[in-house]
Amino acid sequence: MKDMNPDDISGEYREHTLTYQDGTQRKVLVTETETPLPDGRLIVSRTDLNGIITEVNQSFVEMSAYQKDELIGMPHYILRHPDMPAAAFKGLWETVQKREKWHGYVKNLRKDGGFYWVYATVIANIRHNEIVGFTSVRRKPSRSKVTEAEALYQTL
Repeated sequence: MKDMNPDDISGEYREHTLTYQDGTQRKVLVTETETPLPDGRLIVSRTDLNGIITEVNQSFVEMSAYQKDELIGMPHYILRHPDMPAAAFKGLWETVQKREKWHGYVKNLRKDGGFYWVYATVIANIRHNEIVGFTSVRRKPSRSKVTEAEALYQTL
């Protein structure tokens, strides 16, 4: 996966190097610009068993600031913000691999270095009694829940 490009970033940014669960590393460029998810919008994506994006809706494209063809075939962790603790995603994977529904608050990184918060629900897609992938639906979280999540994530 490519490092983020400074030409895509709006304004001043901080640089971080993230290491993902598969050992991949990526340089990300982060600003303090939040893009709130509009009321009534849902972000939907599907992945394969390894978390590789196979489908996205237009809200996903718009909120992530990536083009659809930049997202399809990429690991979903392309959106991982450095403020998100690895423990949050470990719990997500443990839950959905047991065929249970996972809910949580997630701070996602945009292509332009900004971020957006979502309340995410992730479920396993099951065909013929086998998990074949995962679907995530995200909606706008309340500000009070975002504040709680920020405080919790700083302790993890």
